Amino acid sequence: MSQTSLLQQLLRTKPASSHDIIAEDEQHQGLHRSLGLFALTMIGVGATIGTGIFFTMVEAVPKAGPSVILSFLIAALTAGLTALCYSELSARIPASGSSYSFAYATVGEFAAFVVAACLLLEYGLAASATAIGWSAYLNNFLENAIGWQIPEMLRSPMIVSGPKGMEIHLSQFNLPPVILVMICCVLLLRGAKESATVNAIMVMIKLVILTFFAVIAFTGFHAEHFTPFFNTDNSKGLAGMAGVTAAAGTVFFSFIGLDTVATAGAEVKDPRRNVPLGIMAALLVVTVFYMLVAVAAIGAQPAAMFDGQEAGLAVILQNVTGKAWPALILSAGAVISVFSVTLVTIYGQSRILYAISKDGLIPSAFQKVHSRTRAPVINTVLVCMVVGLVAGLVDATFLWDMVSMGTLVAFIVVSSAVPVIRRQGTGHGNHGFRVPFGPYLIPGLSILACLYILKDLSDTTYKVFFIWMFIAIGIYFLYSKRHSRLN
Repeated sequence: MSQTSLLQQLLRTKPASSHDIIAEDEQHQGLHRSLGLFALTMIGVGATIGTGIFFTMVEAVPKAGPSVILSFLIAALTAGLTALCYSELSARIPASGSSYSFAYATVGEFAAFVVAACLLLEYGLAASATAIGWSAYLNNFLENAIGWQIPEMLRSPMIVSGPKGMEIHLSQFNLPPVILVMICCVLLLRGAKESATVNAIMVMIKLVILTFFAVIAFTGFHAEHFTPFFNTDNSKGLAGMAGVTAAAGTVFFSFIGLDTVATAGAEVKDPRRNVPLGIMAALLVVTVFYMLVAVAAIGAQPAAMFDGQEAGLAVILQNVTGKAWPALILSAGAVISVFSVTLVTIYGQSRILYAISKDGLIPSAFQKVHSRTRAPVINTVLVCMVVGLVAGLVDATFLWDMVSMGTLVAFIVVSSAVPVIRRQGTGHGNHGFRVPFGPYLIPGLSILACLYILKDLSDTTYKVFFIWMFIAIGIYFLYSKRHSRLN
């Protein structure tokens, strides 16, 4: 392949109109459009609420202290700016590949494949991390309900973060997350509509449980827990706003739900209307509940107590009331809530693989769907195997920032795509949502906000990310000749 033809391949785009697969649906060859606005919004909320509140405060509060509230605000603002960009692009390109499809239609094939690699990293590790957190709440529920705990060796990962770095304990395996992923696999194989219905029910339960937490936690509210507001310990370079930004990077992956809404574009009724509305509605619900619960949690418990705390929200309720039953209810709700997060993140990754395969960049087996359920069977099974393996073996400490890295890079590309597609004048630009104040201001602010959070992620996160990118780019060039023949 000549240098010119290689460059043309790297930069070639797929017309926005070719991502619209309504005609394909009419021939019953692809995914089925079965999701309405409410179900779609619940997918976004289900993929988002649960992670940042139920788990990552244990990681984020030690970095920022009470100012973790600012971390959530920064993450929400960044996600909100990007949500506007997602809304316009999803109206123009109602496909199943989310950021990947948007990039392919605007900034070129190579950039799209890099985004796809980020999304696979983002969704896979997010599903693993949430499944690991589910194990802690399940154990807390069993202890409060029947006085029994899962044996330590069956709920502890093999690879953990110790005082001197990574440690390997061959006698340990975290079994509950693997069981959770297997249940998600069975449910997803039944089809998107059935999975979305179950998810919507679980999300409503989750919102009720979080409201229950906030009401009780506010009865133990102490304003002095907010002073000093910023982290004053600079031993790890996290004092002041540095800690706020670092914590924002940790909690940012909680906003993965926005991307998940866009991945469902090929299975949504009237996607040019419902996908933008679903994204904005999910962001609004998520932000309100995150801030409510974060303020209640900090007010009820000193920031120092969050470090290393298992099933943190349940423990807060137990400490506030001095009774086990509120913690029992919270843990039961968390078990249900985190189930929905794991379910929709696995769903999202399987649909991204479907979209990439449709474009010929990975084997065609990934675009095959079951004749009755219309579910991509191979994708779902493979994703669940990898997610389950990581969840069973690896400590969640290694996963949070990696998910944020993948999410932020994908968000940057989505924001960059808005002025490009406006300039191209392609897609369905005369109908649906458009980013306000022109194609440059909001996307530019979104990119700057993402870069601001990225700058304080750990060196280890960057190293692992670049290794993954090296592997992904290698896969791309292995398939480049085959792709050229197909086109």
